[in-house]
Amino acid sequence: MISKPTQALRATRPAPTGFDRRLIAPMVLGSVLNPINSSMIAVALVPIGIAFGAPPSETVWLVSALYLATAVGQPVIGRLVDMYGPRRLYLIGTALVGIAGVMGALAPSLGVLIAARVLLGFGTSAAYPAAMQLTRSEAERTGEDSPAGVLTALAVSAQTVSVIGPTLGGFLIGVGGWRAIFTVNVPLSVACLVLGALRLPRMSKDKDTAGTRRDVDPPGMLLFAVMLVSLMMFLTAPKLSEWYLPLLSAAAAVAFAKRELRVPEPFVDLRVLGGNLPLVTTYIRQFLGYTTSYAFLYGFTQWLEEGRGLHASAAGLVLLPLSVAALGVSTLTGRREAVRAKLLVGSVVQIAGCAALFLVGSGSPVWLLLAVGAVLGVPQGLLGLAGQNALYRQAEPARIASAAGLLRTFMYLGALAASAATAAFFPHRADTPGLHGLALFMGIGSALLLAITLPDRSLRTLTPKTV
Repeated sequence: MISKPTQALRATRPAPTGFDRRLIAPMVLGSVLNPINSSMIAVALVPIGIAFGAPPSETVWLVSALYLATAVGQPVIGRLVDMYGPRRLYLIGTALVGIAGVMGALAPSLGVLIAARVLLGFGTSAAYPAAMQLTRSEAERTGEDSPAGVLTALAVSAQTVSVIGPTLGGFLIGVGGWRAIFTVNVPLSVACLVLGALRLPRMSKDKDTAGTRRDVDPPGMLLFAVMLVSLMMFLTAPKLSEWYLPLLSAAAAVAFAKRELRVPEPFVDLRVLGGNLPLVTTYIRQFLGYTTSYAFLYGFTQWLEEGRGLHASAAGLVLLPLSVAALGVSTLTGRREAVRAKLLVGSVVQIAGCAALFLVGSGSPVWLLLAVGAVLGVPQGLLGLAGQNALYRQAEPARIASAAGLLRTFMYLGALAASAATAAFFPHRADTPGLHGLALFMGIGSALLLAITLPDRSLRTLTPKTV
């Protein structure tokens, strides 16, 4: 059955026989805005700390602020995309990215820079749910259920910019200083706005009515935000004096669950999630996989600069094998879903990469550092693809954007957990004992990922949905 959002989109655009390839460029470009900003900052934390005289315990908020905003923004904006269509939210979000880029480039203080990262987080939250909504609507319109090429393009592009981000960030810092990593958002935003305005379909007028506004569920969104923000504020810098934060999060979680189970149009349909254990498990795997991925990205990069004494641009170059391995694996395996195989291989290789970090020390040769990066690039090329393909098969079609937003939320919850772990293991500076402690933390998470994947029989039976 074709959903109402799809009918509305079909009524206002041409109908090519296959997937409308005009949509791919804005979909892909918009979807990379978040991962590129997530990864470039890894090599900029030390230079920014020097510029503002801020210790790692303060600069870590440049990471946490973006992920807090994104963790809240992804499902909120995903729900709005499901209701109002992708075009409007895509254009608003990408415009905010440009504003945040200017704000960051001109920031006179660390506080303003953190505020720019918050705005950047909300701005980058629109494009991925919009892309998944467009992919589902095109599959329903054409009757072709296998958009593997499109899903692969989204995953590969996001993974590519994520893993080349440190290298690109190091280059930009070498050329124009750390502010250049914010400036780059301005041309990216302009490109998204032009492509989005020209190519994304408009919603029909009968869908865009004031009567639908009551279904947005603002109280549910507010409770969800309070639950996440209070929890992440505690996890980012846990202190006994802030014992009230986890209690506030728990209270908000209870109130959120009660409301979402009671209202007819909930922000997050917990009744559906409760009956969809495979989808919930996919979210948990997303969290575990990306906790390790981001812990390596931020922890290893800071160690390269402080523990190994490399310049930011050199640290970025050391991570090039990570980029090459992730891109190569994604490209080679992208057109075959093979969700279970990707999860198993990815988790096993991730465990091996964590073990290899124990061989690294302040005097380690460059070839060993390159090799560790290459090994950990393999799971980055597999796990993201597997999670995205699993969600596409498991989520309710009418709420695909909301489900995709939640997938990204769990990804950034993993990033926040990684940020908290990095701060815990590097309390003063990124030294080798701290790196080894972080490697143990990453290894435990990777082992849990393998443990919940092996017995999951639902992965063997993922089949195309009827459209």
